[in-house]
Amino acid sequence: SSIKGDPSARYINRQLLPRAAYATRYYNPRGIHPSLPNYLWLEAGSNLGITSDCDPGACGNLPGVHLADLLDRHRISWKAYEESAPSSCPTANSYPYATKHDPFVYFHDVTADRRYCRRHVVPLTRLFTDLAHGAVARYNFITPNLCHDMHDSCGPTNDPVAQGDRWLARLIPRLTRSPSYIHGGAIFITWDEGEGGDGPIGLIVLSPDG
Repeated sequence: SSIKGDPSARYINRQLLPRAAYATRYYNPRGIHPSLPNYLWLEAGSNLGITSDCDPGACGNLPGVHLADLLDRHRISWKAYEESAPSSCPTANSYPYATKHDPFVYFHDVTADRRYCRRHVVPLTRLFTDLAHGAVARYNFITPNLCHDMHDSCGPTNDPVAQGDRWLARLIPRLTRSPSYIHGGAIFITWDEGEGGDGPIGLIVLSPDG
């Protein structure tokens, strides 16, 4: 309800929703807040006992099975692209990059081998190089920074919803023109939580198959 029909979300409402599938009854896990526990749910199907936006140094090195681990086991390539990350495998906050929105750097099996981590968790700028060279993985997790995820009010726009909407307007066409999308790809656009409650929260799916 904060996005559908909002004039600040012009691209989402005029371009995406008319050609996408979207859910109107999608909720985050009951009572799970703030962001990090929900990002862990997206990656591991559980918040693994984490109930705060703690840094990797305080609550990282998480054990257990998670999606990237399962993809590795089945030799399915994956990569996380993090906007404004200061480096590959970024384990410290560097505004507007926030570790709480990068669940991969909380798992021991990802960060224990720094070379492995640097191959898989990279700055968003790498995405466009990978697209140009046909080198994107089969599963790609893309996270906007705090100015583009509708979280913070940032200049010169100073409208969180419009900031995120314009970011999508720049990113999505580049993805939908790529062979990776055209030949059987799909794009899932979601928010991690309903900040004033459990939802419903946005979930939009684009596919070249309609």
